[in-house]
Amino acid sequence: MDTRFLESFVAVVDSGSIAAAARRLNLTPAGVAQRIRALEREIGASLVSRSGRTVRPTEGGAAILGRARKFLVDVRDLKAIAADDRPSGALRLGAFHTASSGLLPDILTLLTKAYPEIEVHIVRGTSAELYSKVLDDQIDAAIIAQPPFAVPKSFAWKLLRQEPLIVLAPAATSIRDPHALLASEPYIGLDHNSWAGRLADGYLRQVRIRPHERFELDGLDPIAVMVDRGLGVSLVPDWAKPWPEGLSLAKLALPENPFARCVGLVWNRVSVRVRLVYAFLEQAIKALAVDHAVVRQSRRRAPRRRKPA
Repeated sequence: MDTRFLESFVAVVDSGSIAAAARRLNLTPAGVAQRIRALEREIGASLVSRSGRTVRPTEGGAAILGRARKFLVDVRDLKAIAADDRPSGALRLGAFHTASSGLLPDILTLLTKAYPEIEVHIVRGTSAELYSKVLDDQIDAAIIAQPPFAVPKSFAWKLLRQEPLIVLAPAATSIRDPHALLASEPYIGLDHNSWAGRLADGYLRQVRIRPHERFELDGLDPIAVMVDRGLGVSLVPDWAKPWPEGLSLAKLALPENPFARCVGLVWNRVSVRVRLVYAFLEQAIKALAVDHAVVRQSRRRAPRRRKPA
């Protein structure tokens, strides 16, 4: 059986249409349809049903879907194990939302040049969701915020970036004391159930500030936009660029702040794809080292403000 036929079948079911699966597989819709028909002939049963442009699995298709997925994963694992010279195969990688735009592109740029044989399949979600997927072997590794508890010994964690908490305020605000802003202005809170939200709540408890919460959101980008519109201030990690464009914001450092979101990679130490994880980690460290060097250089070049006479 040609595994490409199974891959096309799974892609059609996941995408819900032949056309969407074709775009995902970089094939023509006719080519995908031909693969599905060939698979149906080989298995001897109809696997998908069409209603207009929508495609759904038949009873027979649904029955083999789970095994088809596992079979494709096993085939990729065999490729990874057999590749004793250079890492190759499919890496299932998770990344939380700001990491997928702020960290992942630079890492993948280096990875695709150094290891073009590695196929990266990206899954987005919250840190808690991705951590659970790594533990359940649904993905091989994930860029997440460090969990607020110990990682099991069979799993590994590598710190990539620290993002200190900052107070986010409209640029035009006349108050520059971060604690005064948190105590007096309407507060836009980060989801209290998220790990970053818990970090912010822990800081507020430590400094004994009870802000007047107006909104609670589960994303940093929408919080930045709301702060720009003058709806309040917020306490957030100083996340990696890009930030939303066209905003006028003040980022105020906290006094003696030991609170920071630690962003890193978590993975299973005994995964059959651990060589792919190490290849990714190698490039991640290189990409972030370049980023840190650029930041340090820009700080050295920044002109010092003269004190008033």
